[in-house]
Amino acid sequence: MASAPVTTAPYGPGPSYAPITPTTPGPTRRHHSVGTAPLDVGILRNTIIPSLKLHSGLAVFAYAAGRATNRLETKDWLWPTGQVANAWWSAVGRHLVRGASLSTVWQTMNRGRDEPRYEAVKKDSGFWNKALFTVYLPEALFQAVISLPFTIPFRHQAIGSLVASSPEWVNAAAVGLFSAGFALEVLADWQLDQFKRENAGAESRMCRDGVWSLVRHPNYLGDALVHFSFPLLLYAAGMLSPIELLGPVANYVFLRYVGGDRENEESQEARYLRDNPEKKVDLDRYRQTKNSFWPDVRQITNKWAWIVVGCGLAGAALEKATRLAAAQS
Repeated sequence: MASAPVTTAPYGPGPSYAPITPTTPGPTRRHHSVGTAPLDVGILRNTIIPSLKLHSGLAVFAYAAGRATNRLETKDWLWPTGQVANAWWSAVGRHLVRGASLSTVWQTMNRGRDEPRYEAVKKDSGFWNKALFTVYLPEALFQAVISLPFTIPFRHQAIGSLVASSPEWVNAAAVGLFSAGFALEVLADWQLDQFKRENAGAESRMCRDGVWSLVRHPNYLGDALVHFSFPLLLYAAGMLSPIELLGPVANYVFLRYVGGDRENEESQEARYLRDNPEKKVDLDRYRQTKNSFWPDVRQITNKWAWIVVGCGLAGAALEKATRLAAAQS
């Protein structure tokens, strides 16, 4: 008769005779060690509060620069810089990036004046006395929430996927969505810049060429698509926590209802009505024919819609090919 195997005693030295019991492996669930589970109260202490401190500090700095120069657009420096700095600080914890917003700062200085849509609001009596609390710090709060998909993975441990595994197509969809959004944003900025150069001094119509024929604010749509891709990327990597979904939602709310297309068009309407009635008429026509943010079904025949989709597919294919090549090397 065979004897039971000798194993180490669980509570001190000496042998322990334990029978062998068969076990059935459970479903595989991927986890990544990076603080405590992100749904407990520790997230306030470990992620949200540090993010608020960082973005509030940057907001105070930008406010001081804006008040000194009477340029409200200093708050816009924080959008390209603040979120990158937050993610980089969370991951590395040594330095803050300093070059991410150089293009924004350069455009500000090269223009020689504030962003036109901010001129009217600055005329309010005592604007700079309250701007820190009504403009800069509220935007810092939005930036802290938008940064959650970048900061939580670096600050918490045992972050698991919502399901045991995710199919390969989720990663491809995430990369494709990011690529399409990034291409849309780059094309929108480049085409608008070309339009302004070609019509300098005699601008009497809205830019409706290229991706601007899809919607009235393709740059904001591209930005939203990029941020919507981040939860998908985390899900594909088995690192998605439900609270990270707040990031792209907050970004979308800001772009649509706080500081994006709504603010921009209110400023355009007031300025064109006062200074350029012909362009105001064209803006009204533009509104009647194109949606503000999401393309309507008629844009399925627009070649620029397929160009953007093609950029997304190309990005997904390139990422997969690069990953396969790296795995084989």
